[in-house]
Amino acid sequence: MKILIAAAVFAGFIAQPAHAEAAHDYRDKNFDYFVSGDPSKPRAEHTQYGVALMGGGGSLDAAFKFIADRAGRGHIVILRAVHDDSFDPDDGSYGKKFMAEWGPVASAETITFHNRDASSDPRVLKALHDADGIFLAGGDQANYVRYWKGTGVQAALDAHVKANRPIGGSSAGLAILGHYSYTAFDGGSMESKVALANPFDSGVTLEDDFLHIRNLESLITDTHFARRARLGRLITFVARLQSEKNKNVFGIGVDEKTALLVDADGTARLAAGSAGSAWMIVPSARATLKPAQPLTMHGIALTRIDAGSVVDIPHHTVKNPGATATLTLDGGRLSEPSIASKILQRDATPKDES
Repeated sequence: MKILIAAAVFAGFIAQPAHAEAAHDYRDKNFDYFVSGDPSKPRAEHTQYGVALMGGGGSLDAAFKFIADRAGRGHIVILRAVHDDSFDPDDGSYGKKFMAEWGPVASAETITFHNRDASSDPRVLKALHDADGIFLAGGDQANYVRYWKGTGVQAALDAHVKANRPIGGSSAGLAILGHYSYTAFDGGSMESKVALANPFDSGVTLEDDFLHIRNLESLITDTHFARRARLGRLITFVARLQSEKNKNVFGIGVDEKTALLVDADGTARLAAGSAGSAWMIVPSARATLKPAQPLTMHGIALTRIDAGSVVDIPHHTVKNPGATATLTLDGGRLSEPSIASKILQRDATPKDES
């Protein structure tokens, strides 16, 4: 009898699962990992689809709360590759803010990629698989495309949005959220005056099949929009893509400390507290592009999206716009004064692209 009791006790002991080691920060040769909260907690019972398009240049609380709320205050994963202009990548600052101010959430894990190998690491893919919400930080969008395209990370991001979970991006993170994106593969940051003078300049590097996010299928985005005078380059990006892909591509630029929040039905509004505006560019006709020739393009509808505006992303329309203008470019220059001409004139002055 004693032997049977002892055997039963032993069997019961070994049947118990080993206590899982608590998640902790660590550094790997391929990526760094920082965690706040407890990733082992149950997932959110309910999530809601949404996209936060953030212009960069500083954080905006309402945009991050949008992600946390739509993630059901569950598990947030922050992806990044290099330092951006808002947070220190070496201390998991985004995660701490999600826990303390933007949530609280069950956990916030930050993964900083060093190379493409990290995109096949099971730990990285598991974190993305278990995420209730995902945020793509700023830095250099070229790294994101080089590290993620054609990998498990790209597949995980596409699967995440198909599962009706929220995603957002700021600066470089915003630059890759549209179906089309400016990749900055040449290591620089394209200036409007250069793009307008030659839409085929080697620095106009465009991607046409990276992330696949609902309602953004025809969109290319741009960042730090008014401050870095990027109207001219976004028009150029749209003109190139329309011509080469034979599709009706449109563009949205977002100002610094500003966010455009997109609902599941494709309607979008500026986040509360946004410091600037968003700008929509919809051409009515395609440009005739010639190598080494300045851009000539007619019928470019420019709409300023302000606090009272409601955007229909799939149909490229805006109710209650802040302002509208129809632009004509001849030889890379505006042919008539308009509200947009002042922005375009700023493009002739070199800006700090850091």
